[in-house]
Amino acid sequence: MANTALPQSTRPQAERRHPLVAAAMVLPLAIALAVAFGGVEAVVTQASSVAGTLGR
Repeated sequence: MANTALPQSTRPQAERRHPLVAAAMVLPLAIALAVAFGGVEAVVTQASSVAGTLGR
């Protein structure tokens, strides 16, 4: 009978990335998508709205 089990990963499960490393991996793509789809203007608009609400 053939062995149908999935191969074990070479990286142990207990070893995880530090959250800052994960953020450093994701942020460049997130920034590129925000610039490409106009997300930067939306964030600026929302931030200025919140600042106006807080009285600044």
